[in-house]
Amino acid sequence: METNYSKRNIILFLSSQIISLFGSSLVQCAISWHITLETQSGTMMTIAMVCGFLPTFLVSPFAGVWADRYNRKKLIILADSLVATATLGLALAFWLGYRDVRLIFAVMAVRGLGQGIQQPAVSSILPSLVPQDKLMRVNSINSTAQSVMMLASPALAAALISVASLENIFIIDVATAAVAIAILSVFVKVKQSAGEVSTEKTDYLRDLKLGLGYIAKHKLIKQLFIFSAIMSILAAPIAILYALQVTRLFGADAWRLGVADTAFAVGMLLGGLVLTVWGGFKNKHGTMSLGMFVMSAGTVLCGVISNFALYIALMIFIGTAMPIFNTPATTLLQEKTDPAYMGRVFSLMTMLSSLAMPLGLVVFGPLADVIGMNLLFILTGAAQLVVTAAVMLNKTIRAAGAPAIAKPE
Repeated sequence: METNYSKRNIILFLSSQIISLFGSSLVQCAISWHITLETQSGTMMTIAMVCGFLPTFLVSPFAGVWADRYNRKKLIILADSLVATATLGLALAFWLGYRDVRLIFAVMAVRGLGQGIQQPAVSSILPSLVPQDKLMRVNSINSTAQSVMMLASPALAAALISVASLENIFIIDVATAAVAIAILSVFVKVKQSAGEVSTEKTDYLRDLKLGLGYIAKHKLIKQLFIFSAIMSILAAPIAILYALQVTRLFGADAWRLGVADTAFAVGMLLGGLVLTVWGGFKNKHGTMSLGMFVMSAGTVLCGVISNFALYIALMIFIGTAMPIFNTPATTLLQEKTDPAYMGRVFSLMTMLSSLAMPLGLVVFGPLADVIGMNLLFILTGAAQLVVTAAVMLNKTIRAAGAPAIAKPE
């Protein structure tokens, strides 16, 4: 794939996205805490989660077609602008005294819509900026930087929410979006793909069917989708129900939940740093397998230990595994997907990952009350180990992950 490779171009693009992510993450934390503190209602928190998740899920198939048909850079700018405008509107409403929680839900839905449009475009644009032999490292750097932002933004949100009004915190997101848009629109150069310059009328249903057909016929991509879906479903307990386990096993203390959250975020940061410095095994298949094994074994151990300090160490351990698994998997998809289908592949992956967790909770949430959290973690971790073994033995992924052999000139 032809690229617009320059370190400056890549740094500017990643910087724009990290700045945007920081503002969005900070405001997302502030909104979530505001709803929790003001309503103290599980129902309201559930509605908020659905408002954020459902638009992303619904727009993803269309966003994938847009990312393949239209200018991806403009799509990212459009998504950031949409989110910033909605957030600015919410700030103005708060300043005028209109603070109804339903307005917050509506803005969360718009923010979810923007995220659903932006994610496939960002994932699709990177291969056009980065040569294939540098894609893994750039993805690792991006993952590390995102982990730093995701770790810093809750801490800053907690500090700001005690000294500033919520509407003033909203403006931070508007400002970071404006900076990100300015950097992307003025300084970042992106080569258009063939699909982006197409003048054919877009038939969404046809294009979506073509994308699904492409995945179904592409052996590697189909297998990556299947393994990712199964692992996402099995990871639902450790990803979400860990808070319930901490409460039941160690005590209903808010600080314990905060420490567990922070430990996982620190682990993700460490995993990204390790992968950035190390670069992974020569074969990406080995790096993926290592990440899956660490995550699976850590899940089993979380169901065995009864010491809080060891539990926190395990949360760091599991968090470290996430980028070691996700980064090479994402890189493989970027390397092996036809550029004309890149947006649809990543939008469908977004749909799959966003749907897998809720499906997992539907099964494992009630099951946790029947068999207990410890046994649930042991069983789901053991199932993950089985999936990990299947990936380790998978010849298709091993062959695809092998480094490309340089052609003689």
